Amino acid sequence: MRGRKGDRMTINIREHMAINVCPGPIRPIRQISDYFPRRGTGPESGGGGCGEAPAGLVPLALAPPVALLGPTTPEDGAEIDNYDSDETTALGMLEFDLLYDQASCTLHCRILRAKGLKPMDFNGLADPYVKLHLLPGACKANKLKTKTQRNTLNPVWNEDLTYSGITDEDITHKVLRISVCDEDKLSHNEFIGETRVPLRRLKPSQKKHFNICLERQVPLASPSSMSAALRGISCYLKELEQVEQGPGLLEERGRILLTLSYISCRRGLLVGIVRCAHLAAMDVNGYSDPYVKTYLRPDVDKKSKHKTCVKKKTLNPEFNEEFFYEMELSALATKTLEVTVWDYDIGKSNDFIGGVSLGPGARGEARKHWGDCLQQPDAVLERWHTLTSELPPAAGALPSA
Repeated sequence: MRGRKGDRMTINIREHMAINVCPGPIRPIRQISDYFPRRGTGPESGGGGCGEAPAGLVPLALAPPVALLGPTTPEDGAEIDNYDSDETTALGMLEFDLLYDQASCTLHCRILRAKGLKPMDFNGLADPYVKLHLLPGACKANKLKTKTQRNTLNPVWNEDLTYSGITDEDITHKVLRISVCDEDKLSHNEFIGETRVPLRRLKPSQKKHFNICLERQVPLASPSSMSAALRGISCYLKELEQVEQGPGLLEERGRILLTLSYISCRRGLLVGIVRCAHLAAMDVNGYSDPYVKTYLRPDVDKKSKHKTCVKKKTLNPEFNEEFFYEMELSALATKTLEVTVWDYDIGKSNDFIGGVSLGPGARGEARKHWGDCLQQPDAVLERWHTLTSELPPAAGALPSA
């Protein structure tokens, strides 16, 4: 339709819709089944043979692995664990290695790099860092953290983070939570994504490589803003979490390395306080001033107290001190060794960090360590133990000094 120069063009609604909306000739859309080889049942498929895929398409089962997963060059002896290789994931990918050293009771976490992280700042970038927690019992005592990489969505850390005092019992029931966060100096840090790895998937002394999509854990709303149905779901999830963690679970406050040895020639028990790891921070500066006290219960004469020196401003103190209890081996069968860790404060009462009891009434590794000491005289037995928030009843009445 033509008009003279200066005349206003008039187009009816049908022509307008045809011009702006019509995409052209409609082509048939292929079905998903066209992309996969299929077995037919009729004479057209050759009596049950495999049907051919459309021209130009490669059956998925015959595609080379490199085309699907991308090239990987793991170190010798490392096992690869790829949950997803999609580079367009909304939160990003995280690559890291885990190694459980059974001999030294350590868990080595090497944070390698992240790729395609979600932008968190106004400039379209982020200031990412990685932090680790051991579940259950996540607290500041077992948090490890990498350095922050500035203004990048593809950070490279190559940092080694190590947990000390990891036992076989921890490997069977604990989960490592790896979170990626964005550091913000003007406000609180923002959560980007996380992944969780059950430690039972690790084999002793064998490195395992991970390249995993980050996931977002959506927290439940507060009870006041939830409907009755959601409040019921929230209570159910909390009860389920308590059941999974086990009854009577106590907050973990760190680890302590102890040595026990009954010396036959001296007729007594030698207790060694070697070191502590990942203690809970009790001071405002993010550290503690820890020292260790030991008692052999029941203590009728109140003469079994021993105390180490105070280590200033540290969460991983090394003591290397030994205490001797003169006692017959048969009498030790009814005794309990109480080990408590305290934070020293000037001018006020000291803060309890954590404790552990070794004896016939203990559980798990603590009971086994005590029993092995009585059954193997003159042998030096070194074990890691978990410090919990439970204060022994007798220790609660002790003076703060």
